[in-house]
This record gives sequence, C-alpha cells and structure tokens, in this order.
Amino acid sequence: MADSTAYGTSPRARGEVLPGPARRTSLARAEQFVWLTARVLEQRRFAHHFLGGGADGVESALSAYANEDGGYGHALEPDLRGPVSQPLHTAHALRVLDGIGRCGGQRVERVCRYLSDVSTADGALPAIHPSQRGYPAAPFVPIVEDPPSDLLATGPVVGVLHRSQVWHAWLFRATDFCWSAVEALATTHPYEIQAAVTFLDGATDRPRAEAAAARLGRLVREQRLAVLDPGRREDWPVAPGYAPGEHHFPHDYARVPQSLARSWFTDAEMARSLDFLAGEQREDGGWPIHWREWAPGTALEWRPIVTIEALLTLRAYGRVLA
Repeated sequence: MADSTAYGTSPRARGEVLPGPARRTSLARAEQFVWLTARVLEQRRFAHHFLGGGADGVESALSAYANEDGGYGHALEPDLRGPVSQPLHTAHALRVLDGIGRCGGQRVERVCRYLSDVSTADGALPAIHPSQRGYPAAPFVPIVEDPPSDLLATGPVVGVLHRSQVWHAWLFRATDFCWSAVEALATTHPYEIQAAVTFLDGATDRPRAEAAAARLGRLVREQRLAVLDPGRREDWPVAPGYAPGEHHFPHDYARVPQSLARSWFTDAEMARSLDFLAGEQREDGGWPIHWREWAPGTALEWRPIVTIEALLTLRAYGRVLA
C-alpha cells in the first residue's frame, strides 16, 4: 500500500493550495496539467518520476493495456486505436517498464513470446501488424497485409531489452537485423535515426555501437536532420511526409547525456536545444506535439506523454524544474 500511495501525502495531493511562487514553477504547472488531462498511466508515471511515488502504481496502470497474447494494445500508443496487440504498443510498454526499473521477469518473458509470434521471416518486427486492420489508426501508419521488417519498430524494443539485460532467443535474429539496418542507413529521416539511437544505446557491443553512432551523427549533420539553431527553424527542411513544422532538435536524439548521440552536438548546440525545449512549455503547463493531429482524443492523450518526456530530459541535463 505504501509503495503505490507514497505521493498521496504531498500538499498538492491533499488538495492544499500552495503559495504563489511554488505554483508558478515549471514542474508545478506541469503537474496541474497532468492531473487535469492525463490518463491514469501518465498520472502514475508523473507521480513516480517527480513526486516520489512508487513503481507499483505505474505497473498496475500499465497492466490495463496488456493482452493475453503477451503484447499490449488498447491505444497505449495513442495513434493506434483498438484492443489488439501491436509492436509499437509493446515498445511503449517496455519503455515505461524500463523507466521504473521493472523491465524483466515473467512479464518480459511473455512479451518476448509475443514478439516471436508477430515477427517477420527474418526475425524482426513490422511497424504495424495486419491485425490492426478494421480499427482506427493514424493515416500516416499504413496497414499492409504482409509488412516488412522495420527498424522503427525493432530498434527501440531490442535496445531496451539489451539495456535491461534481458536474454531471450528472439533477440538474436532481431539484433542481427538491427545491426544490418543501422549500418546500411544512408538517406534517412529523424524517426529512423531515433530508433537507431535507442538500439545503439542499449547494444552490448559497445565499440561497434560507438562506430555506428559516429557515422549516424555525420549523416544527421550532412542531411540537416537536427535544427541546430531553434531561432532559425525555417532554415532547416522538414523531412518528406512530415507535418509542417515537424522539426527535430539535438535533445530529440540525445535524451540523456549518456546517449551516444550526445557527441553529435557541441555544448552550445545542446544548450540552445534545451533552452528551446524548456521554453516550449505552454500556458496550460503541458508541452505540445509537433506531428500531425488527426483526431482530438489522440492529441489530448499524447500531450501528457510528451510533457513527461520533456521533464525527464530537462532533469537528466541538470535543468532546474522547481
């Protein structure tokens, strides 16, 4: 009981009105936004990461999205609606579990069995499994009958599992796929680079990961995939198929200072990026999304997720939140 309700003794949780200066801090404004708009899962995550709440509450909230096949569904990743398990939902679940130190045990064994069941012929994951057909989904995630392996889906899953020291037979071929895909990248785009970074940050072969990351960093700069001066965003192109203004910044690749992507950017470039991220907090306390909003509910569900990620990144770099 104490683990899941530890944050309930805070003044805010008891409904007490705090003094003016305390209520105006970045963290306090974000907290009000989360209590006002977020799903239970994001409320529990915020409480765990920023209010001293335990991990049990996060785990309990996440279990509502779990399916009997070992995967996760039920719009855990808000751009895919409906109950069916999908690799993108399951990747999201693993990130949540990794963030609370619970990415292991029988739960992850079941997840790996699900990943084995939905893998393509070469042992990797499709971006969207055909079971999504018939349920609402964002127009920018096409559903095909025989989808190919995709680094966007496979890289983040493999990276998190390796970082959490999970060992499972499914990982062998999936890891080989990720290495081949990452080392073959030429013309690319920001989300693919993000997936590659997540894989490389968790990969066990550190010299190989460092060499691959150095090459990707050169691609990012050569192809202008990171806005290095947020005050002149219009000077950087938006990737084909992205929404107007859907730029990416150094902090989008190097979410923590320990990431291999951090070496891609100078201290000044990273400082400007973090300044921009901090300044993106809206009047309502939350951070915006920059990709295409295709349904009112999905935008509402995404903003608390993006807000938590922004706060975690700022804190990881030592930025004062309160």
